Amino acid sequence: MKALRVLRTLNSSLSSNPSKTHFNSTIFLRFYSAQPQEDHPTSTGISSSEEEDTSSSVFDSSQYDVGVGLNNDVNSESSVSSTWDEKYRERVKTKVFGEDPSEIKSSRILIKEEEKRRRAALLARTLLEAALDRPDEEGDEDKEDELVKEEDQMSLSVGIIGAPNAGKSSLTNYMVGTKVSAVSRKTNTTTHEVLGVMTKGKTQICFFDTPGLMLKKSGFPYKDIKARIESAWRSIDLYDVLIVIFDAHRHLIKPDSRVVRLIERMGSEANPNQKRLLCINKVDLIEKKKDLLKVVEEFKDLPGYERCFTVSGLKGAGVKDLTKYLMEQSVKRPWDEDPFVMSEEVMKNISMEVVREKLLHYIHQEIPYGIDHRLMDWKELRDGSLRIEHHLITHKISQRKILVGKNGSKIGRIGIEANEELRTIFKRNVHLMLMVRVKS
Repeated sequence: MKALRVLRTLNSSLSSNPSKTHFNSTIFLRFYSAQPQEDHPTSTGISSSEEEDTSSSVFDSSQYDVGVGLNNDVNSESSVSSTWDEKYRERVKTKVFGEDPSEIKSSRILIKEEEKRRRAALLARTLLEAALDRPDEEGDEDKEDELVKEEDQMSLSVGIIGAPNAGKSSLTNYMVGTKVSAVSRKTNTTTHEVLGVMTKGKTQICFFDTPGLMLKKSGFPYKDIKARIESAWRSIDLYDVLIVIFDAHRHLIKPDSRVVRLIERMGSEANPNQKRLLCINKVDLIEKKKDLLKVVEEFKDLPGYERCFTVSGLKGAGVKDLTKYLMEQSVKRPWDEDPFVMSEEVMKNISMEVVREKLLHYIHQEIPYGIDHRLMDWKELRDGSLRIEHHLITHKISQRKILVGKNGSKIGRIGIEANEELRTIFKRNVHLMLMVRVKS
């Protein structure tokens, strides 16, 4: 109806003053095509709230352009390609420059043949150089194989413990060289032990990032979080080396007597078959050197610790010395993990940790801690990509609305960032799906 009214208005204006009014059919066509038609999907009877409930709570990475370098198919029918006839060029050169078309064609053939010869010579030279260098490369591979024979392999298990938010996960990720554990500004980010493996030469070090430990003022562990950190307390004596880490920057700003007691307790209960190290973390946040020296003087002579290191798990300061010390403590025994292949179980744990980190970053208060996070599907597709499906189960409808966000904006942001990070870690395409639902 709107289009008919516009047509009548234009006709009246044309009849009243035809000399000054110009009828633009293109504008009219655009206006008419922009109006909702009877058979258009927007005129259906489905309400917007129903669509939001069914679609906004699900994130599917295939619906977003999150890939870099991915092949996007373009419909050849809709694309218009420009054509050029070489005969036009020959005619122009004949008319303008007086050149003979036959000479132009013969010179073009000579240029193509010369280019083919040049490329063939370059390819032959490259293959010859590769063939000459191959014995040396095979010799290096044989040497590497000799270094990693089972009878020559060295390994070490390292546990990293400390108070919540002391930087355990950041240190683990930096030493391993990739994301294996969630990192967040919130406390209690790690809820279970996470395995990270570093292999250098014939030595393999397995890191175990444990949940944050904390003591009450009485000196005993909190009972309300006993289930979460129970495994961390039980596994303290299972590692070859135990790293006790604490936040030096927080100790200067707001000292916590519980952290000091935890450090003292770990030193007093030392295992004779285990070496314990004290790592003063987050030194990059301390501006004055005298403040750092003050913290070092306070903790360097505590009993039960072999060495004291000052490190920055985020920036990497001091990590080289710590890694060198750990390499020297390795013992002669076969490796526990394949250094060249990331196991499926490790990849599943990494996917859980990455999604959990994004949840903690965008969802606040107690909501992320109460979400039941489940890995529902893991499948490797024929093209080598991974299809991963996570379910995020909330206890209340209100929590689900907060997690989904307006029109799915919150869960979409979480999914996009997690999908990109997983692609970087796994070095392959990842199709991540996140579904938010309420516990039934």
